[in-house]
Amino acid sequence: MKTELLIVGAGAAGIAAALSAWEAGCRDILLTDRRECTGGILPQCLHEGFGLAQYGAELTGPDYTDRITERLEHTGVRLVLGTEVLTIRGDKTALLSDRSGLTELHFERLILASGCRERTIGSLPVAGTRPAGIFTAGQVQEMMNLRGQNIGQEVLILGSGDLGLIMARQFVLTGKHVIAVVEKESRYGSMARNYHRCIVPYHIPILYRTTVAAIHGEGRISGVTLRHLDSGAEERLACDTLVTALGLIPERELVRGLGEPDWLFLAGNCHRVHDLVDSAVAEAEAIGTRVGGEFA
Repeated sequence: MKTELLIVGAGAAGIAAALSAWEAGCRDILLTDRRECTGGILPQCLHEGFGLAQYGAELTGPDYTDRITERLEHTGVRLVLGTEVLTIRGDKTALLSDRSGLTELHFERLILASGCRERTIGSLPVAGTRPAGIFTAGQVQEMMNLRGQNIGQEVLILGSGDLGLIMARQFVLTGKHVIAVVEKESRYGSMARNYHRCIVPYHIPILYRTTVAAIHGEGRISGVTLRHLDSGAEERLACDTLVTALGLIPERELVRGLGEPDWLFLAGNCHRVHDLVDSAVAEAEAIGTRVGGEFA
């Protein structure tokens, strides 16, 4: 199996790269994603705030996904969902896996648009047990918005990143009690607009210069020990859910060890973490235009 351009990841950046590569003249494009739907994490983002630069309106994640996927349908880009890219090799071959088995694919150019992953509680030196009830903000978003699952009632959030604050607001609106947001720095880590939209109107406290030193609970989390970094003082706080918003790491495992070959391009959040989807899309469009023009 062969293709001129392989794009790994059918989130907003991957789709944008495919669209611009097609418009630039490439007519043999394979766009893959391990999920069964396009959009990456956008379908689980039910809040508005996407697409102001691209579409002149603040859309929800699903609305943004629908718009950009609809544009894809008017091209000849081959979209293959439910397909995992297992390996990328230096001889420009990839091993793909789907329900029918394994396929070796030969390509001329590769755009990696695999997004990023969340840092977990395991990245911190936190003592204590590892009971149930500890989630990343993205996990909670998927559980609540796509699966309709209940994650708990008394919620403590560690880290004041954008997604953590967005979920804090959703917790309040769905009847949960947000005990506090715990932040090790002296200022919140999200964009100002999310702080003013999600924290201020709901009077959610932020405990600055504070971190979680230990986790308590058998079976289910029952509380944490907080450490105040300036004084060193510790206090125990009861909760039944701990949600972490500790930042994102570009997902580049597929190409680790390959160096920087001239056929490999990174787009979107796997290149660098973007605050806005419009920024990731603009970067991916530029890359797609550049790569697609090589085949015109």
